[in-house]
Amino acid sequence: MSQRAALLIGNIAHARKEWQDVGQIASKLYEYPEGGSRDDFLSKCKSGVFEGLFALYRSNDSNKVTGNFNDELLDALPKSLKYICHNGAGYDNIDIEACTKRGISVSSTPIAVNDATADVGIFLMLGALRNITQSFQAVRQGNWRGNFALGHDPKNKTLGILGMGGIGQAMAHRAKAFGMKIQYHNRRQLPASEEDGAKYVTFEELLKTSDVLSLNLSLNAKTRHIIGKAQFDKMKDGVIIVNTARGPLIDEAALVDALKSGKVWTAGLDVFEEEPKIHPGLLEAENVVLLPHIGTATFETQRDMELLVLDNLKSAIKEEKLLTQVPEQQKEKANI
Repeated sequence: MSQRAALLIGNIAHARKEWQDVGQIASKLYEYPEGGSRDDFLSKCKSGVFEGLFALYRSNDSNKVTGNFNDELLDALPKSLKYICHNGAGYDNIDIEACTKRGISVSSTPIAVNDATADVGIFLMLGALRNITQSFQAVRQGNWRGNFALGHDPKNKTLGILGMGGIGQAMAHRAKAFGMKIQYHNRRQLPASEEDGAKYVTFEELLKTSDVLSLNLSLNAKTRHIIGKAQFDKMKDGVIIVNTARGPLIDEAALVDALKSGKVWTAGLDVFEEEPKIHPGLLEAENVVLLPHIGTATFETQRDMELLVLDNLKSAIKEEKLLTQVPEQQKEKANI
């Protein structure tokens, strides 16, 4: 077998031993820790420091070090690189089409993130239903209930899920325990066994009939600003928006306007259009529940994610295949 070196970009916090164990099957282990820069990383790639690189582990926070995996960076990486194992359910900072053209396969971490992200989604939904931010701020300011207003029960409300993948299905499962009716929209209807009683509707019907709309889809060129002014105009007056997926799915300025007008009663957001920057209108609004992108931030989930990346890395080195390859590349194979 030819040289099959592995590279870790960023840090591993919960599975360090398992990363070192990869050295038993890889010809060499390289590391590029946090603290570097894109220019330095590009320079090292071009100078041949990562000789024989076959597969790399891209940590969850490494994008702030290397920047996006675009044409410039992919051209600098060794031609021997065949696999990118990314730690994260979202991978919008990797140009999948450019990777595919270069014969580089990419994996992400679905499944491992489902429960923790859905838990945060339910937390945000309940907080938004009860308009909790006003009371939460008031009590800390010594103002007891402050500008208190009655909230809503989840029971008998219709939860519309845009993107019924693993996280969407986990969200639906939890919401049913609160007596909610579940409907969803995907590009394609799921098999009945995966719907678990949820109703499949068109995108337009989802917008028009949902009491709560949860965004659980990936970000790409087609889904950027999939929710904007035109979509808000179609929604019920007083709709509640929950987003634990990616901020740019929503036109944030249009959301602020919809919150001010009352079209959107409240919103629960874990992600933002220009993270870590947040639209001032959201920061000023008392009818928004805000979290700083912590959907997968539990010890258990972070370890599970790291282990899944390492399982992909080992599978790539030993068997030249990925366990959780990104869907776009799976479809590409199916069309060959």
